Amino acid sequence: MGSTITEKILAKHCNEDIVKPGQLINADIDVIMCHDVTTTPALQMLEEKGLTKIANPDSIVVIPDHFVPNKDIKSADMVARIRRWVKDNKIEKFYDLGRHGVCHGILPEQGHVAPGLTIIGADSHTCTHGALGAFSTGIGSSDLAAAVSTGQLWFKVPESILFNLNGKLPKGVYSKDVILDIITRIGVDGALYKAMEFQGELIDSLSIEARMTMTNMAIEAGGKSGIIAADDKTLEYVKARYKGDFEVVTSDKDAEYSEVFDIDVSEMEPVVCFPHLPSNGKKMSEITEDVKVDQAYLGSCTNGRIEDLRIAAEIIKGHKVHPETRMIVVPATTDIWKQANKEGLIDIFMEAGATVTAATCGACLGGHNGILAAGEKCISSTNRNFVGRMGSPKSKVYLGSPATVAASAIEGKIADPRKYL
Repeated sequence: MGSTITEKILAKHCNEDIVKPGQLINADIDVIMCHDVTTTPALQMLEEKGLTKIANPDSIVVIPDHFVPNKDIKSADMVARIRRWVKDNKIEKFYDLGRHGVCHGILPEQGHVAPGLTIIGADSHTCTHGALGAFSTGIGSSDLAAAVSTGQLWFKVPESILFNLNGKLPKGVYSKDVILDIITRIGVDGALYKAMEFQGELIDSLSIEARMTMTNMAIEAGGKSGIIAADDKTLEYVKARYKGDFEVVTSDKDAEYSEVFDIDVSEMEPVVCFPHLPSNGKKMSEITEDVKVDQAYLGSCTNGRIEDLRIAAEIIKGHKVHPETRMIVVPATTDIWKQANKEGLIDIFMEAGATVTAATCGACLGGHNGILAAGEKCISSTNRNFVGRMGSPKSKVYLGSPATVAASAIEGKIADPRKYL
């Protein structure tokens, strides 16, 4: 029996010929991503144990993003501490204000991701980077501390689920709709501690950015990781950014999967996930009531890339944001902001009545930059709609594609983007 792409990557990084699901291993880590919120507890743990030496400073990428620009004294102190740590340990890969962005936007954009790597980050959506053929997963602060100190981390080798996605997406339907549809099918625990591997005609047709949206939300089905084997598109993207050596890894044809899903996407519709779970999806044709939205949010590590902004701008151009709705647009990184400005997308959003802000995770986690009040509803291109996720526990978050967010901003209620295309 052959091995999956995930099993092959992990085997190489623990110096084994073969590993099997359920096996406990200690793997070398190629990239350790640190952001503001979860890194400070890790640093505290290391200091308390007197572990001041970093195993491999070159493996560490530091990206303050959740509360930047700093929203209060506490967040300012937190990032100030990280800056001191970066300076004291001569960590070169540090993305401070002016070149900053949402961590899962910065990491691939700035050339820190390549096929065959092991990547960890103390953020659950680190699974994003599996879109480039890497094993990438989120961890907690204690595991982050261990990896920083030793350069390794233990794992239980996950089983893999294969999703064969074939057919052509209808107009107005995007990769965000596909992953919301999948999570609705299998549930928020349908891939618990498993690698979600995506293959098929659809994946071949998707851009790298659209693939990142798919793998980003693997965690919302309970997945340990999401992964897509590298192809020519991947190599073109990576070689333009990544400076080191890497090895393309693919699953064997006789690899064993715990489950296989064969899905035809050709009849899919835009999907909106209603509160309070990412699995509570409804096809646009199933939404029969008017759902008024007070806020339309476009951004995050899921859908804040330049492709997402282009999709939304195409819809909203020439229209106005509904007078009873506010629209917030947050390009995921500084470079994406610059590109959007160069292409005139910023002007399109502003002329429509939206607000465009600097890159930050702020509103997505209910931190700042767009908090919801009690009773308010938000249509969002983010990845979670849990109770209180974007503000008051009495607010409601609905998940959709950038196109659905833009259409809903125009109408002031959840709207079908297909009528604008």
